[in-house]
Amino acid sequence: MQGIFMTKRYNAFSDELKRVFGCRVHRISVDAGFSCPNRDGTLGTDGCIYCGGRGSGAHGILKGASIREQIEAGKEVMTRKYKAKRFLAYFQAYTNTYAPAEALRRFYDEALAVSDVAGLIVGTRPDCLPPDTLALLAEYARNTYFWLELGLQSPLDRTLEYLGRGHDFAAFENAVRGCKEKGIRICAHVILGLPGESREEMLATAWVLNRLGIDGVKIHLLHVMKDTPLAERYDRGEVRMLDRDEYVGLVCDFLERLRPEVSIQRLTGDGGHDHLVAPLWSLRKFEVLNAIDYELERRDSRQGSACR
Repeated sequence: MQGIFMTKRYNAFSDELKRVFGCRVHRISVDAGFSCPNRDGTLGTDGCIYCGGRGSGAHGILKGASIREQIEAGKEVMTRKYKAKRFLAYFQAYTNTYAPAEALRRFYDEALAVSDVAGLIVGTRPDCLPPDTLALLAEYARNTYFWLELGLQSPLDRTLEYLGRGHDFAAFENAVRGCKEKGIRICAHVILGLPGESREEMLATAWVLNRLGIDGVKIHLLHVMKDTPLAERYDRGEVRMLDRDEYVGLVCDFLERLRPEVSIQRLTGDGGHDHLVAPLWSLRKFEVLNAIDYELERRDSRQGSACR
C-alpha cells in the first residue's frame, strides 16, 4: 500500500485533494446557525464538557453572515494566504444535520452555488441521521465531492458518559452502518488524552475504526477551552493534559495501527488563541506536525505498519 503515500508517511488528506482536483484545495468553515440536541433541551442543555458556546472547533467563522458571505470571505483569505484555487464548504459549527432534510438541502445547495466550491464536508452527531437525512446525504455523495464527519471521540461508553455526549457507542456503530449502506464516506473524530483512558485503550480505538471500515479520521488532542465544564474540572486539578512528546508518540502509535488507506484529515489542533486554556503547546501547530513527521521517520515506520 505504500504507493498511496506522497508527501508524508501517512495518507494525508491534502494529497488526496491534489490527486482529485489537481490544484490546491482548502476547506472553508461555515456556520449555518444549527443547534444541537445536547444544547436545545432534547438531550441536555450544557453540551459536551469540552464544547464552548460557539460549538467545538468553530472559532474563526464569520458570525451572522449568510452562507455565501462566509464562503466568499473565506475564499479571499485562503486565496491570499495559500494560493488556493478551489474550496470545500465545511459545515462545522454544532450539529449540521439537525434540521429537516429540505432545510438542509437549501443550506448545502447555497454553498455549492458559490463559484469554485468543489464539494461539501458536513459535521454531525451519530444520533442525528434519520432516514430522510441519510437519503439526502447519499444524493450529495453521488453527485459531488462529499465527506460526512461523525464525532466518535471514544468507543468507550464510560468515557462518552463522562464527556456528556448524550449517546453511546452503539449509536455510532448504527450511524456507520447506515452510511455504508448509502455509499457515504465517513471521517470519524477521535480525541487522544481523554480522562480515565489508558494508553492501551486510546490505541485500541484505531482497531475499532479499522473494524468499522471508517474511510477517514481526524485525530484531536484534548483541549481545555474557556467557559466550559472541562475548564472548571481542569481548574480543580481533576484533568491532566498530555505533554507534547506524549501526544506525538501517541499519534505515531495510533497511525501505525490504522489501515494504510484511511484518509488522515487532522493530526492536531490549536483551539484558537482567544479561547484556549490548555495545553498551550498546541498553539504551535506546525511544530507538532513536524515532530510527528520526525518521529515516524526516526522509527522508519508509517501508517499501517503495525496493522494486521
